[in-house]
This record gives sequence, structure tokens and C-alpha cells, in this order.
Amino acid sequence: MAAPDRTEHPLFGPLVLVGGLVFGFGLAYSHMARPEVVLDFLQFEDFGLPFVMFGAAIVTGIAFFLVPRIRDRAPMTGDAYERRLKPFDRNVLIGGSIFGVGWGLSGICPGAAYASIGIGNVTILWALVGMFAGAYLQGVWRSRSQDTDATAASAD
Repeated sequence: MAAPDRTEHPLFGPLVLVGGLVFGFGLAYSHMARPEVVLDFLQFEDFGLPFVMFGAAIVTGIAFFLVPRIRDRAPMTGDAYERRLKPFDRNVLIGGSIFGVGWGLSGICPGAAYASIGIGNVTILWALVGMFAGAYLQGVWRSRSQDTDATAASAD
């Protein structure tokens, strides 16, 4: 499937960078880029993480509610606002469970892992290597299973 042909606003890249900087700074400032803080939350010893997540959910919820009422298209890409619903199926349940186990073992989620490097936690690189390897292996597995499904469908 080819990517849609569109022209992005010239400020798209810089604004994404600024958003990433704000996100990373916020994670570091709230100490969520430190695996031990996340592990303390998972052990019910520190409840700062839900407050950080709640703050992010409020901002996102307001944006998702208001922006489509103010504008009919995204200002940077020109794409129409639309809901993309993903069904809650077996893949979501299994993938989410695997993600949760990895998060619990490493004490870090992908976004916070990059911010963790920014605060000097270079040992988190092992977790990042594991994330990339896991994503790569899942991609190989998915492409092989799709090839198998296509072969079976053409044999029918």
C-alpha cells in the first residue's frame, strides 16, 4: 500500500521536534525517565505515574475534543480528522500483555527510554536494543504469517 501523496507544512518537522523536546523534558522533570520510579509504581510504592499520565490524558482529551470542532483539517498535514478505530481483538490483548511484561521487567516504556538516555542512563540502551529486536522479530513473524496466509488462499 503506497503512502498518500501529500505535502506537509514546512514547520511539521520542527514542531514534531519541539513536541518531542517538551515530552522528554516533562518525563525527565517528573522522574518518569528513571526506571526505579516506574518499578516503584508497579510495586504500589509510588503513585506519581498515574498523575503524570492523567495530566497527559487531560491535555490529549481536550485537544481531541476541541480541535476537530475548530478546524476541519490538520493544520500541518492537511489530513481530515477522522476516527481510526482498531478492534479489540486477540492481537491487541496478546501484544498489550507482552508489552506490559516488558515494561514491568525493564521498568521503562519506549518514550521514557529515550528520555532516560537524555538524563545519562546509558544502561537503558540494553532495553532499547531489546525493544528494536522484539519489534524486528515481530515484523519478521508477521510477514511470514501473511506469506503463509497468501499461499494458502491462492491454493484454494
